[in-house]
Amino acid sequence: MKIGSVDAWLAIGASGLAVVAGLAALVRWMRRIARGFGDFMDDWRGEAARPGVPGRPGVMERLALISHRVAAIEHELHPNSGESVRDALDRVDRRTRRAIPTPDEE
Repeated sequence: MKIGSVDAWLAIGASGLAVVAGLAALVRWMRRIARGFGDFMDDWRGEAARPGVPGRPGVMERLALISHRVAAIEHELHPNSGESVRDALDRVDRRTRRAIPTPDEE
């Protein structure tokens, strides 16, 4: 195959086209990965409110909120100041035991 022949030019063109197609596929794949990473970072950091769109808290803000809620629930589950659900349940239990004795107490 001579360098100036049509077959040589077709082979060079096909090779160039394959390289361009491969690069285009690589760029497309990289853009998809970058877009996914960008979405992840937006979720991680959160987004400020914009006109017509409410803001979204980031991961650390959400974790702080969850931690606060768990602490409030734990406060209600242990006897403490007399105001927790556990304290109220203990009071009801004591009153019920006084009002309705068990068979072994009679």
